[in-house]
Amino acid sequence: MAWTLLVVAGIFEIIWATGLKYTDGFTRLWPSVGTVVAMAVSMICLSLAFRAIPMGTAYTVWTGIGAVGTVLLGILLFDEPKNAVRLFCITLIIVGIAGLKLSDPS
Repeated sequence: MAWTLLVVAGIFEIIWATGLKYTDGFTRLWPSVGTVVAMAVSMICLSLAFRAIPMGTAYTVWTGIGAVGTVLLGILLFDEPKNAVRLFCITLIIVGIAGLKLSDPS
C-alpha cells in the first residue's frame, strides 16, 4: 500500500509541476486551484508513504517520478527539446528509481 501511495504522490507531483505552467504565476484562478489541490494530494500521499518506506528512499522516488514525468510532459505538451542526452538521463533516473524499489526490504 505504501508504494502505491508513493506512486500516486509522484503522479500528483507531475500534475502540480505541470500545472504551474498553466497558472501564469498564480494569476489564473482555476489552474491555480487545481495546482494547489494537486500539491496537497501529493504531500499527503507522500507523508503517508513515509510511514512504511524509509524517508530517503520515498523522497528520492517521489522526486524521480515527478522529474521524469514532468520532463516527458514538457516534451509532449510544450515542445521542449527531445534529444539523446536528455532521454539517456531520464533513463538513468528510471533505473535509479527501480534500484531503490528493489533494494527496499518491505
